[in-house]
Amino acid sequence: MRPDERAADELRPTTIELHPIPYAEGSALITMGDTRVLCAASVEERVPPFRKGSGRGWVTAEYAMLPRSTQTRSERDGRKGRVDGRVQEIQRLIGRSLRAAVDFEALGERSILIDCDVIVADGGTRTASITGGYVALALAIARLRDARVLRSDPLRWPVAAVSAGIVAGEPRLDLCYLEDSAAETDMNCVGSFDGRFIELQGSAEQEPFSREELDSLLGLAGAGLKQLFALQAEVLSGAK
Repeated sequence: MRPDERAADELRPTTIELHPIPYAEGSALITMGDTRVLCAASVEERVPPFRKGSGRGWVTAEYAMLPRSTQTRSERDGRKGRVDGRVQEIQRLIGRSLRAAVDFEALGERSILIDCDVIVADGGTRTASITGGYVALALAIARLRDARVLRSDPLRWPVAAVSAGIVAGEPRLDLCYLEDSAAETDMNCVGSFDGRFIELQGSAEQEPFSREELDSLLGLAGAGLKQLFALQAEVLSGAK
């Protein structure tokens, strides 16, 4: 029995609220179970030095957890004087994942920065950040197109992410924190709308996992991604 009594192949209840931040070019608040992440996309008319003069744009991401997004308070990175290694790894994953959605020549020589701030953490914060971050990115690009800044749509395809893992010997989709902390195998799967994978992060916490178990986890993740793509399409179709 799962902690929230879901079926093994069932996503947590998931919603995406548009425009929670009125000043951002695009923003979304994604809720997956108890996990909540605020995603904001900001457009800047500049690119990193390595992109200057190329005519090609850039997409990057930053990730942070609010001090009381977990059961105990954590220090802000500014107080530590350095960026936490886990935070760096996650924000690089988010950036890589969202860059896979963009035609940089069509974007032109400008950058879109996606800020992902975890309000409540109950597992799957990086995957929720990618799924919600794509919606914020799409809204920002729609705003550029409405303003006729862009001649063509730089979005190549939707991108989403979901976790899967083996808990108590059972493959399960979209792990909450209690499951994630007890998982024998944990995997984060980033995919594109056409069924291909962008990045897979999988590790055995205890016993090595078999090829059959891997295939089972990928099957669960693929089914979960289809549901997330449908949700993204639904909320973006009603965007104003």
